[in-house]
Amino acid sequence: MGRKKANHPLIESLEIVAVAAEGKALGRWNDIVVFVPMAVPGDVVDVQVCCKRRRYMEGRIVRFVRRSPLRVEPVCEHFGVCGGCKWQNMPYDEQLRFKQEQVAEQLKRIGGIELPEIGPIRGSRQTLFYRNKLEFTFSDRRWLTPEEIAAQDEPAREPALGFHIPGLFDKVLDIRKCWLQPDPSNAIRQEVRAFCIDRGYSFYDIREHRGLMRNLIVRTASTGEVMAIVVFGEDDRERIDALLSHTRERFPGLASLMWVVNTKLNDTIGDLEIRLHSGRDHIFEEMESLRFKVGPKSFYQTNSSQAYELYKIVREFAALTGQETVYDLYTGTGTIANFVAARASRVIGVEYVPEAIEDARTNSRLNGIDNTTFYAGDMKDVLDEAFVERNGRPDVVILDPPRAGIHEDVARTILGAAPGRIVYVSCNPATQARDLALLDADYRVLRIQPVDMFPHTHHVENVVLLVRRNEQRI
Repeated sequence: MGRKKANHPLIESLEIVAVAAEGKALGRWNDIVVFVPMAVPGDVVDVQVCCKRRRYMEGRIVRFVRRSPLRVEPVCEHFGVCGGCKWQNMPYDEQLRFKQEQVAEQLKRIGGIELPEIGPIRGSRQTLFYRNKLEFTFSDRRWLTPEEIAAQDEPAREPALGFHIPGLFDKVLDIRKCWLQPDPSNAIRQEVRAFCIDRGYSFYDIREHRGLMRNLIVRTASTGEVMAIVVFGEDDRERIDALLSHTRERFPGLASLMWVVNTKLNDTIGDLEIRLHSGRDHIFEEMESLRFKVGPKSFYQTNSSQAYELYKIVREFAALTGQETVYDLYTGTGTIANFVAARASRVIGVEYVPEAIEDARTNSRLNGIDNTTFYAGDMKDVLDEAFVERNGRPDVVILDPPRAGIHEDVARTILGAAPGRIVYVSCNPATQARDLALLDADYRVLRIQPVDMFPHTHHVENVVLLVRRNEQRI
């Protein structure tokens, strides 16, 4: 028997009343929440439901009955298709307001603990061209919009160099201009694309896993230095060298031009040898008097100028006097650890990725910092009572975990170490709220400061200061 076709209704004149997770907006129909992408609070729309669950539905806009007065015209021609910058249709002030509300709602609803007043969100001075790293994907056939398909009897098969369509691993949108990364990012991408098409280079077939051109990564630093990494799907040295030599000739200012051959079934290059074509194998970022070496595999906050604002808040919350032992957990490449080291007695950093720890040590040496120590390993395995005994009880713990938050074992060890202060940096207020509840018995939240690292998206960073309930010093 054939599967019964789902009964998905068309909802007419749905009023969009709020924003929700993943950049979607929502309305309510017959007491059921309806999630709608690309909508703005105040819109009244007809929505075709695509997904129906017991507690909610998801749908797409098929007609605007009335457009919200909050709407603005997106600057990017690819808005609504590529999946990035989903809030470009809202004024930046409104984006900040919704992010502030998102932090407050998640901390209160999920954490369920007593909270102080939340500080006003720190907006980004740059709302366009703020990213320092982008990764583009080659595809042997570009994504066609429904309008393009309808306009052609037999749509031409054309190559693409751009971004994956959300939810479709094998579909890539060809990007003409991206507003996320400063020059010369767009020029490099377009020049590489044109050279490869002109010379007949094969673009990657994601389903068949074949083709020469696979990925292009561009890193731009606040110092003005630029790194380009070309990822090839085949080891064709003659064509590889021709493209790289042409790129170097057209962009002589590149501080670093690198390449790697990836014949695996996934796009990750962290486990592959990345080779230098010309220039250096790194670029430099700067923050105050510090210089940070950024290699092809290094992690660095993708909004350089706003990362500085974030780290200043962390340093302020830590309230260091020069006498403290600081644990910087999930230290990454040691950026925060090195940033606060001048005001601490010792800083101990822990991070899962060994290569990141090597970067952290290098950055300490580069800046003449001799009071940092770094360990590599899984946090829940490394951070235990024996670790605290060897390295000394921390006066301050700085946490900057991935989106999943901290493991319960890590929370227990921190509680046992009993630092006077915990500064918790999170890119996911929902998991942060859960973790704050784990610490609530011994710690109270003293300050909360949201920071916008990613304008035109729903993502928000949040910094929380916790102090021991019997701690006298504030």
